[in-house]
Amino acid sequence: MTVHQTLEADAATETLTGAEIVVRSLIDQGVEVLFGYPGGAVLPIYDALFSEPRLRHVLVRHEQGATHAAEGYARSTGKPGVVLVTSGPGATNAITGIVDALMDSIPMVVITGQVATHLIGTDAFQECDTIGITRSITKHNYLVKDVADLPRIMHEAFHIATSGRPGPVVIDIPKDVQFSSGPYQGPTQVKHAHNYHPRTKGDAGRIAEAVALLASARKPILYTGGGVINAGPKAAESLRELARLTGAPVTSTLMGLGAFPASDPAWLGMLGMHGSFEANNAMHDCDVMVAIGSRFDDRVTGRLDAFSPGSKKIHIDIDASSISKNVRADIGIVGDAGSVMNDLIAAWKALGLSNDKAAIGDWWKQIEIWRARQSFRYSPDSKLIKPQHAIERLYALTRDKDVYVTTEVGQHQMWAAQFFHFDEPNRWMTSGGLGTMGYGLPAALGVQIAHPDSLVIDIAGDASVQMTMQEMSTAIQHDLPIKIFILNNEWMGMVRQWQQLLHGERYSHSYSASLPDFVKMADAFGCVGLRADTPDELDDKILEMISVNRPVIFDCRVTKEENCFPMIPSGKAHNEMILAEDNRDLGTVIDDAGRRLV
Repeated sequence: MTVHQTLEADAATETLTGAEIVVRSLIDQGVEVLFGYPGGAVLPIYDALFSEPRLRHVLVRHEQGATHAAEGYARSTGKPGVVLVTSGPGATNAITGIVDALMDSIPMVVITGQVATHLIGTDAFQECDTIGITRSITKHNYLVKDVADLPRIMHEAFHIATSGRPGPVVIDIPKDVQFSSGPYQGPTQVKHAHNYHPRTKGDAGRIAEAVALLASARKPILYTGGGVINAGPKAAESLRELARLTGAPVTSTLMGLGAFPASDPAWLGMLGMHGSFEANNAMHDCDVMVAIGSRFDDRVTGRLDAFSPGSKKIHIDIDASSISKNVRADIGIVGDAGSVMNDLIAAWKALGLSNDKAAIGDWWKQIEIWRARQSFRYSPDSKLIKPQHAIERLYALTRDKDVYVTTEVGQHQMWAAQFFHFDEPNRWMTSGGLGTMGYGLPAALGVQIAHPDSLVIDIAGDASVQMTMQEMSTAIQHDLPIKIFILNNEWMGMVRQWQQLLHGERYSHSYSASLPDFVKMADAFGCVGLRADTPDELDDKILEMISVNRPVIFDCRVTKEENCFPMIPSGKAHNEMILAEDNRDLGTVIDDAGRRLV
């Protein structure tokens, strides 16, 4: 019997309260940090935390902030994020972050307090049906009615959250269960009540078919998503080798940035609504597409009936329900992205396969023609800061740093994806599926806690950042020197852009008429406030921001009506992109309903 097994055997005879079981379970699961906000229905757990030095609790200012901080922690480490909130409004305030984690496949365990079991259903103070509310927005959820079930549920929740396609799990614990006593069991002692064993190894027959199809390709492309990052750093290495062996170009979704090096010549950039001209045209014209850990989101595919019409599609995903859900796969392989890519590589080498080098050469010549369009090109301004220029300078001045980037949601998010480049996975944290404004600031807190010596920057918009601005107080309390880099155009930028292009320039409630003075706000919080108004002062202010070992709010005043291009208009295909140079001709672009876009 090992030392660990001996300790667990001793623990089996130990009787603990429900609250103590929660704390012990977290420790035995290797949890070091949890994000939360106390309230009446979780006070027993907070009392148990009081004398437990092995767990670091980060007190946020709003429960939504706790969930996003946990997401940032999880996304940057690969470990599950843990949240502790009270019943009623504590649970409902956490809903947005729970859905966000589900959409973006982020491993998270959310512990919510609940009123005592005999009060459930009586509309008691701070009662809500947390299980009913979260049933459709979690990977799984639990209502604990017996303290004897609590050890199993705690350990089971971590298994479910972190295996297969990761996601959030909610554990709702009534207050009387927290006070009750019962035997504790460790992770290897409990017997799981479910039969959840996700398939990680791809079918050998399907892999053989996929390799044969890929070898026959004249215009292949590797289309990758967040699933490659979730599969771990070795999966990113496998992706690089697969690209090298096959000669295929690589593109990715917003969530997949960093899995393939942006500095590699085979990288086409992000694809989709605001993706690169070369990536979208290559997706449209390819003859074999290998989708790895991606789910064919509508922001990626554009018009479904015109999506990559001439290609054969190989879809690799650990979630069987994702395969052929939105786009029919010719070959579907259920399995872990890293494992399946390794098997593809092994099969390719074992069979001595190679592509038609002349055809692949012609494919790359066409890609270089598309790339020469320089679709992210913009017109510089000597007096005003263009948002694209701000991101370019931010990237240039931090590229030699150990940097992690989070974002809010909107135009600034897309410009960050276009102009800030990543050569490693787990460096880019953004809300992809749900598109949650207010995500970036609290996510940066979680990233900074996980990587205390790193430079963590939230690229923000002036509208988004106000949704969770109160979390700057958390940064101050916990000595987290996050940098909030606000592209301030005094608009809800993406809303304004769509109103211009789709709604006849009727700017209904998208202008921010009474923005705070962000520098004064920084001073009020006790952090550093900086402002840049012209391109000439931008570099020095960015360098000052980097040099300060304190939280910083940087108000970067950018041009007010800049649009984010390229853009696939609503109802259009990948090869019908609008580029910045086409902006003057937008009035001639017609959507499927026959309406002018402007």
